[in-house]
Amino acid sequence: MTDDWVRPLPDSAGVRRDALGALAMAIGATLSLMLYTRVGMFEEPAPVWLSAIVIAALTLPLALRRRYPEAVVVVVAIAFYLGQQFAVPELLVSQIVMFVAIYSVGAWSRSRRAANIVRLLIVVFMFGWVAVNLIITVSDPELLPDVSRSGVFSAFASFALINFATNVLYFGGAWYFGNHMWAAARERAELRRRTAELAEEREHSMHQAVALDRVRIARELHDVVAHHVSVMGVQAGAARRVLERDPAMASESLEVIESSARSAVDELHRLLTTLRDPGSAEAGETDAAAEASSTRGLEQLEQLVESTRAAGTPTSLVIVGEPHPVTTIVGFTLYRVAQEALTNVRKHAGDGATAEVRLRYLGDRVELEVTDTGLGRGLSRGRGSGLGHLGMRERLTAVGGTLETGPRSRGGYLVRAVVPLGGTAAPQPVLAGATA
Repeated sequence: MTDDWVRPLPDSAGVRRDALGALAMAIGATLSLMLYTRVGMFEEPAPVWLSAIVIAALTLPLALRRRYPEAVVVVVAIAFYLGQQFAVPELLVSQIVMFVAIYSVGAWSRSRRAANIVRLLIVVFMFGWVAVNLIITVSDPELLPDVSRSGVFSAFASFALINFATNVLYFGGAWYFGNHMWAAARERAELRRRTAELAEEREHSMHQAVALDRVRIARELHDVVAHHVSVMGVQAGAARRVLERDPAMASESLEVIESSARSAVDELHRLLTTLRDPGSAEAGETDAAAEASSTRGLEQLEQLVESTRAAGTPTSLVIVGEPHPVTTIVGFTLYRVAQEALTNVRKHAGDGATAEVRLRYLGDRVELEVTDTGLGRGLSRGRGSGLGHLGMRERLTAVGGTLETGPRSRGGYLVRAVVPLGGTAAPQPVLAGATA
């Protein structure tokens, strides 16, 4: 909240309360007027009609003290001055009303500059008025004849000091409490604003978490289903073609289909178990770590290559460089990237295509490349939904990695994933050597 904050106007209930308060002040001032008149403190009191006008001008404007505080305090100050000058016999409620009016300017003015100027002018006028009255009193022996005026520390000097001190406390208190109430209202408004922002942010975070969870589930289902279903589709086609002339080969294809189906069901079961029991992840792990509970990582790359080879696509695995330990999340991410890339090879590379999975350890990073010798140009023209590439990119972004995809100049298609190794902690077993 900035310094130009404007306090909102009171509602209708607040206006009604102010009106009732002004009426109560008017009644109190009338009773006080009657009591002072009865006591006879004033030798020549103001006539009744003038007293009634002064009392009304002094108290009734308080009904608008929070809507028009500057105008109200000016009217009240003038009425207060006239009441004193014309000897209106009321010295109690008028003091309270003046205090409330000055307080209201500090608490409710929509312009801090205007509030300070109006209050300063009134305070200067009142102190000037007090000073003039004291000068008149000290120069006229008939006024306060029993009070000594001789000496610096005379009785009259003490009387004058008491008057100034009383007025300082009176006007200073009204000024201070008005400003304090304005500052408190400003802090409450700031607290309400921040509370609303936090509630909005919490709502946004909740919706974002749901959306991210949906994306994660969709990505997992895509990776699991697409890979195994593509293997089963290829093998089912092969079994259909050789069923009559080579039952043994058809049986092998059916065994691959059975194995892929079991693997798909197993991974889906683990995924659904994680979704049903999110608390099964260890305390302190992130969602991505819980996601990695499928126990897939770099050590399963050889099995992945073997399943692709069994599906009919000649595939090799090459590991370059000295293996570095990687976290479970990084290993799981690279495994999923390789799985999706090989699924795309089976879908889009065409008959006779071969694939290579190359894992490179380059000191501060690890690279995974999946290349094929198929129809990479055809894939780049938009075959497929693109969800696989999107899922790979999202996974790599989550671990600080990057993804490069596209057709190769010498034919085929390239998928390259790069993940920096800085900050990896929990060791993950890795493969060493090369598999052909």
